Amino acid sequence: MLSAVKAGNAPCLAQVGFESVPTLLIEGALEDVTEAAAGAKDKFVPWTWNQVTVAGKTYGIPVDTGPMAMYYRKDVFDKYGIAVPTTWDEYAEAAEKLHKADPDTYIVNLRAITLSGLAWQKGAKWFSTEGDTWRVAVNDPQTQQLADYWQGLVDKKLVATDQGYSPQWWSKLQSGKVATAIGAVWLNPLITQNAPKAEGKFAVAPMPQWTKGEKKFGNDGGGSTAVLKGCQYKDEAVEFATWMSTNPDSLKNLITKTGIYPAATAGLQLPEVSAGVEYYGGQNIYEVFAEAAQNTDVNWQWGPTQSQFGTDLDEATSKAYAGSGTLPDAFDSVQEKTLAAIKSKGLKTG
Repeated sequence: MLSAVKAGNAPCLAQVGFESVPTLLIEGALEDVTEAAAGAKDKFVPWTWNQVTVAGKTYGIPVDTGPMAMYYRKDVFDKYGIAVPTTWDEYAEAAEKLHKADPDTYIVNLRAITLSGLAWQKGAKWFSTEGDTWRVAVNDPQTQQLADYWQGLVDKKLVATDQGYSPQWWSKLQSGKVATAIGAVWLNPLITQNAPKAEGKFAVAPMPQWTKGEKKFGNDGGGSTAVLKGCQYKDEAVEFATWMSTNPDSLKNLITKTGIYPAATAGLQLPEVSAGVEYYGGQNIYEVFAEAAQNTDVNWQWGPTQSQFGTDLDEATSKAYAGSGTLPDAFDSVQEKTLAAIKSKGLKTG
């Protein structure tokens, strides 16, 4: 995408995750569409508009959010007499019970990027700005507590560590050798496509909580239709992007085919987000994600070097999984590398 922008032959519109908006802006890849998009603002959940707005200027139209939940294998839990965990302590206990009953079965195959949503739930604030200065806290106390928790499960070999979305990752979900997946609403169609033999065996429950009875959730993903630099038809591009994100027929297609949770307020009233899903035994899984969306801290901010950040996080956590260092060490390493990456862009840090 950046190459196309630099070459002057990029399309007007691109699907850009919320996490990448600041990065692409810093790289000079986005058009300011504040004026053209002003009339659309009130059609969206307020915090999603903030995700496409930087320093008061808007660069795209929101599409969806990524409220998180726990996908789990009902048959595996039933087989080993495991109750659906409602807290992370119960989740760890379930992991031990499961692995003791079958050493080839794990509670989860944890993707590195999922840790951002888990940190979000924990109350972490990895990035913030003060004037023109970036504050970075990838290894803040909340994240270190999160890292300690997962390191405990890794040390006991209760967590599978296959590369996210690899054939092995999907195979273990389909076979039941991995009993849960912590992920966003958009993971739903990916599971149905990649684990077809597990139809009727999965269900969706709320993310476990750190304190019993709490309702605090994380968000993983969500994105926008952004207008790329050089677009000669900004008004038309914004008009189409707004239609795609708000038109009922468009939204119905996006919900049923790609599993989005709409950013448009009207989209949240569609019957498609309150219907049972056959793959999950007819469960209305969107009820679970709706509760998560309503109880997610909306003040999360992404940093300006997301591509580098994602690579560093993946590499650091992979080393920890392999026994070279720990997850707390990994976040310390990513903190240092992220500060260096931001400074290399000529930006201030503090």
